[in-house]
Amino acid sequence: MSIQSLLLQTEVTTVICGNKELKKLVNISGQLDTVTRVICMDDEFPSSANSRWTISSFADVKSVGRASPVDADLPLSADVAVIMYTSGSTGLPKGVMMTHGNVLATVSAVMTIVPGLGSKDVYLAYLPLAHILELAAENLIPAVGGIIGYGTPLTLTDTSNKIKRGTKGDATVLSPTVMAAVPAILDRVRDGVRKKVDAKGGLAKKLFDLAYSRRLSAINGSWFGAWGLEKFLWDFLVFKKVRAVLGGRIRFLLSGGAPLSADTQRFINICLGAPIGQGYGLTETCAGATFSEVDDTSIGRVGSPLPCSFVKLVDWPEGGYLISDSPMPRGEIVVGGPSVTLGYFKNEEKTKEVYKVDERGMRWFYTGDVGQFHADGCLEIIDRKKDIVKLQHGEYVSLGKVEAALSISPYVDNIMLHADPFHSYCVALVVASQHAVEDWASKQGVAFTDFAELCEKEETIKEVLSSLVQIGKKARLEKFEIPAKIKLLSTPWTPESGLVTAALKIKREAIRKAFSEDLAKLYT
Repeated sequence: MSIQSLLLQTEVTTVICGNKELKKLVNISGQLDTVTRVICMDDEFPSSANSRWTISSFADVKSVGRASPVDADLPLSADVAVIMYTSGSTGLPKGVMMTHGNVLATVSAVMTIVPGLGSKDVYLAYLPLAHILELAAENLIPAVGGIIGYGTPLTLTDTSNKIKRGTKGDATVLSPTVMAAVPAILDRVRDGVRKKVDAKGGLAKKLFDLAYSRRLSAINGSWFGAWGLEKFLWDFLVFKKVRAVLGGRIRFLLSGGAPLSADTQRFINICLGAPIGQGYGLTETCAGATFSEVDDTSIGRVGSPLPCSFVKLVDWPEGGYLISDSPMPRGEIVVGGPSVTLGYFKNEEKTKEVYKVDERGMRWFYTGDVGQFHADGCLEIIDRKKDIVKLQHGEYVSLGKVEAALSISPYVDNIMLHADPFHSYCVALVVASQHAVEDWASKQGVAFTDFAELCEKEETIKEVLSSLVQIGKKARLEKFEIPAKIKLLSTPWTPESGLVTAALKIKREAIRKAFSEDLAKLYT
């Protein structure tokens, strides 16, 4: 859905934007019937951009406010605060109506979970504010008197794509203490650390590998000597440098928005020496649902219900998930409580489909995700109804689960698994990691003129596929879940291309359409 469609559907009258966005608005101004006023955050802008609009700078707005102060018109808890559009990763975006009460329910719940949040905390904001995880975080930090610094995913670390040579990344400059992250960002941090370690080689690599294995043994409970004095030693010799990647002061990380692979969770946890709180929630639940405890070192789970949320499972017989399953109840995850939003803007049919009110007046949202509850009350996401495809011989494949497992390959920058009900095997589109693939090629003596050519070479495809097969077996994937054929892509998927969301989740339908010919060839 385009920005034009969103503005028309919501009948926006006032737009607040930057100079860059204003130029885009001017190009579609003829179709924006309801817009009458634009406030530009930049001081310099084309004031004659549109004769129908009143265009002001933010400085002008502040001056008017000082000259003509008015009493605040405070909202009620039930008033709509935000219409936030879903990512559209599985279809057209839908406008979720969030009340002030919804947002505050999640914020107040998280305040009881994250230890010691206060005025000394510094938060690095780099996710889009149109992402519910970021909206909740940016309401939470001012509530506790903390500091917010703003960055971008492409300037996050010293080695990020958009960092000029000789300059520092956002995290290095700000030295945050808390961060929210999506798995794609944490995967990049992990890959960046591994890249540096591999490049150094020799004693440095051996020290890192030894320190990592000892700490992993300690977490798994098989070597207690890696705590105490030895932990201090490894922190000083090895992990202090790794922690500098995110500024050196991180004490808590929250991961949400998509499943975090066990490998990345453990890697970040060990190398940064800070707990990762895996959270689960959706735009429709205002990010509220579950949150892991700070001292929970288990992997693959998303914690127990937040104080603002009720979470239950319901049977999904078609997928083979029942609450009577043993050893754990399984089923579709349903979330209730004060964080559950009003529904979809101007979409009553879809609202009635996934929002239900029970006989006690409790409002529930049917997530479409499949989970299981552990004996200690922690939830684990095991499938997604829309991501499950039945193959030719009746086997079910969970696309998201397989993608999360295979994404840890050093050759993979991004991946989309594709399953066709008329075939007995899966295929995959793989966006290749340029550094890793070119490094392999130089070591193997594979000649190439550019990266695109290298991705087309048969030996390159064979090497990447072999890596996926090995990782798939290690992750205990079934043979039919591991892609039998792959297409290597040299161009990254970006939000600008429309193939991933702003939070870097893949847009399955958009990718499927864009690469329909390549997918068809993989099945021939």
